[in-house]
Amino acid sequence: MSFGPVQILVIGFGDAEFKGTIRAELERLREHDVVRLIDLLVVRKDEDGTIERLQQSDLSQDEAMEFGAIIGALIGVGADGEEGAEAGAVLGAAAMEGGHVFEGTDMWYVDDAIPPGTAAAIALLDHRWAIGLRDAIREAGGFHLADAWVHPADLIAIGVKSAEETAVS
Repeated sequence: MSFGPVQILVIGFGDAEFKGTIRAELERLREHDVVRLIDLLVVRKDEDGTIERLQQSDLSQDEAMEFGAIIGALIGVGADGEEGAEAGAVLGAAAMEGGHVFEGTDMWYVDDAIPPGTAAAIALLDHRWAIGLRDAIREAGGFHLADAWVHPADLIAIGVKSAEETAVS
């Protein structure tokens, strides 16, 4: 199984009542092999402080363990070269036996970070659409120099900076 670029996305919601539209869109994207949900943790805190959690993944247990092995091997290479990669792959696969990256409340302090009446979601997305492009770039001898997401706020900041520079001129 091949994985595309992986993105972590953390989103807050002022209204903790969900209507299923986000889940439906994730399903549509998965059906079209655009993205795959590696793991999702949604935490909702009611006004009285009661916590509800939802976890979801599109990966089978074997795929989750393969993902864990890949991540573990990459971390292991950095820690101890080839020997570290082998040990990391084994540890990474074992860590994903439960099928979720976001395991245990001691890893994510989301419960404490969100105010009552709100919710937060942490999603790890596999961008399937980019696998062919990545492979074509590699086959052409290309290599990664940099990447970034351009957000609307970045474009607004460029406009603000431009207006400030024009006003000073």
